[in-house]
Amino acid sequence: MNRGKLISFSAIKSSLNYKPTSRTTITLSDLDTLFLQCQNLNFFNQVLCQTICTGLINDAYAASRILKFSTDSTFVHIDYSHKIFANVQNSNGFIWNTMFRAFVQRNRPRDSMFLYKSMIKGGLLCIDNYTYPILIQGCSVGFAEFEGRELHGHVVKMGFAGDVYVVNNLINMYSVCGRVGDARKVFDESPLRDLISWNSMLAGYVLGGCVEEAKLLYAMMPRRNVIASNSMIVLLGKCGRVSEARQLFNDVEEKDLVSWTALISGFEQNMMYEEAFDLFLTMYNNGISVDEVVIVAVLSACSHLSSIRTGELVHGLAVKVGFETYVNLQNALIHMYSICGDVFSAKKLFNTGRYLDLISWNSMISGYIKCGMLENARELFDKMPEKDVVSWSSMISGYAQFDKFSETLALFHEMQCAGVTPDETTLVSVVSACTQLAALEQGKWLDAYIRKNGLKVNTILGTTLINMYMKCGSVENAVEVFEGMEEKGVSSWNALILGFAINGQVEKSLETFEEMKKCRVAPNEITFVAVLGACRHMGLVEEGRRYFDSMVNEYNIEPNIKHYGCLVDLLGRSGLVKEAEEVINTMPMAPDVATWGALIGACKKHGDKETGERIGRKLIQLEPEHDGFHVLLSNIYASKGNWENVMEIRGMMSQHGVVKTPGCSVIEADGVVHEFLAGDKSHPRIEEIDGMLAEMGRRLKRLGYTPGVGEVLLDIDEEEKETNLSRHSEKLAIAFGLFATSGPAPIRIIKNLRICGDCHAAAKLASEAFDREIVIRDRHRFHHFKHGSCSCMDYW
Repeated sequence: MNRGKLISFSAIKSSLNYKPTSRTTITLSDLDTLFLQCQNLNFFNQVLCQTICTGLINDAYAASRILKFSTDSTFVHIDYSHKIFANVQNSNGFIWNTMFRAFVQRNRPRDSMFLYKSMIKGGLLCIDNYTYPILIQGCSVGFAEFEGRELHGHVVKMGFAGDVYVVNNLINMYSVCGRVGDARKVFDESPLRDLISWNSMLAGYVLGGCVEEAKLLYAMMPRRNVIASNSMIVLLGKCGRVSEARQLFNDVEEKDLVSWTALISGFEQNMMYEEAFDLFLTMYNNGISVDEVVIVAVLSACSHLSSIRTGELVHGLAVKVGFETYVNLQNALIHMYSICGDVFSAKKLFNTGRYLDLISWNSMISGYIKCGMLENARELFDKMPEKDVVSWSSMISGYAQFDKFSETLALFHEMQCAGVTPDETTLVSVVSACTQLAALEQGKWLDAYIRKNGLKVNTILGTTLINMYMKCGSVENAVEVFEGMEEKGVSSWNALILGFAINGQVEKSLETFEEMKKCRVAPNEITFVAVLGACRHMGLVEEGRRYFDSMVNEYNIEPNIKHYGCLVDLLGRSGLVKEAEEVINTMPMAPDVATWGALIGACKKHGDKETGERIGRKLIQLEPEHDGFHVLLSNIYASKGNWENVMEIRGMMSQHGVVKTPGCSVIEADGVVHEFLAGDKSHPRIEEIDGMLAEMGRRLKRLGYTPGVGEVLLDIDEEEKETNLSRHSEKLAIAFGLFATSGPAPIRIIKNLRICGDCHAAAKLASEAFDREIVIRDRHRFHHFKHGSCSCMDYW
């Protein structure tokens, strides 16, 4: 409250102690004239002081006029009005009701209840048939069920239970508080009902989504008006019963604007976007005037149809009828243009908008993100005068969507510092970022945060957590999340099955699949990708064939490219290269890059160099810009010592601008993610890393390690090959992890490529030599190295 208002309150208090003169200088008629002229607080204070000095304030009618004007005026603070009310000496029911209503209208319903309780406590029963409806409306506004029930008791005690106006407000209060049964009880027990009673009860059922009860009440109505019919259309549309909503709409003889809007919105809510637009055209062609609400619904339909031309026509109509400056419509237009990819039109609307709210800013940020303009989105985000959870979530999700995972985590930490509680969308994005960065400790912190704050772990968030733990090699934590989920969807089971498989627990993976079926959760196509993947990781050829046939014959799932890719990889890894190639030649769709890659990889693994060369040459012609095919073919030539062909392939790579993806490994230590490239010497602790590499070399050689120089497919001498091997990215990460992390916690590493045979052998021996568990996730699976052995049992 500012100083000016405090001075005014003091003036009122001192003036009330002033003994009025006998000469009256202001009358009731003067009061009405002066209030017509009053446009500011200073003028009002002058009038108020005159009424106090002359004693007119002591007249109940005059006092009621002063208070009514005060509470209706936007320039008079509600607390100032309350001060005037508190100093009126001859209050009546109208004056009390005016103050009650003012608190409710200014969204301070609790103050109206405090005032009512003070009236009861003071023994001033200035109550009439308007009092309780006002107070009950306040309970509806504030969702104050407890206070509403108290008032209901007072209504009965004071003899107003038969007042239809009171009854209608009680029905509404119970409905908005989610107590539709209590609302119906009031309705049934009421001795008198009018059309508003029926409409209020129907509105309660609409609010609660009670379709059948609403239909029965609608059928019982002695007289139905368009309001009741519109409520039913809204409810049926909201509950997905669009055909019934359409039929009722057709049956309504006198449709109003709300009738058309209700059905158009129903179509839009149920993804019937073309029907929504067609009905809007019919409405417009029939000469029905449109409003902001229906245009917003139609623009939403245009957004989902990605129909920018139609959206532009609707925009033109909005300008024609003068709605363009309405903030809700402006936001819908910004959203529509953004979704349709015309971010420049969206930006123009945003920059020229006179009335922008939080939704306007959020819509523009989302538009930039959708168009991949992350820098623009972040610049606008940083300029926001205020941010809500949607603002933070949009920006964080945008970073995650475009693989900016470090930025995702950094912005989430900023969000935490700002004291904003994340929603499910935010948490899913941040957990996904932890997955990609192998940031297990940060992922664990998020899991603990969710539990500590009592946030509900629904299917999406739970599945994301399971996926994070599994892809960070923490199987026990993943199982714990799964078992703690109240609702387990098929995606949750899939994450668990796939997680067990990539972590080398194939038997457990297949057992979980059988358990899933026992729980009557129907597997989907993703489930079978996981199951076939499990068979692939352990070379279970017969089991893989059986699951593939079961998918087709038992579950009627048509195999897609991923299923065939798993089958090809399973057969190829097991040495059945010819059969794998036959699958590719006979499958009903063109093979993708991964499927061809699995076959040529099998050729390299099993020494079928002729088939590998033939397929490699074909693939380079089909995919001249794919680095993996060039590298695999080059490796096949190098393994044969055919350095001339190796140079030819490298020349082709240079000609087409193809660059081999460098090996990269990441490791988390003390909450910080460190990245290493093959041969990397840029890390700030490189001297310690080099020292540990030397120590690793000494200890591993004592255990019988010999560098697998055959892995270095370069025409260089043996010593250079050994040096090249020693600085592979995963070896650098292991060396760093040995001194930067403490046991017994495992050293966890993620590599972007398949781990080579030499690094695999070195990691096994390092786990024994240093008595540390080492977990490496390559592009295909996890390797859990412990006591000199690996979970993959050397099959990868």
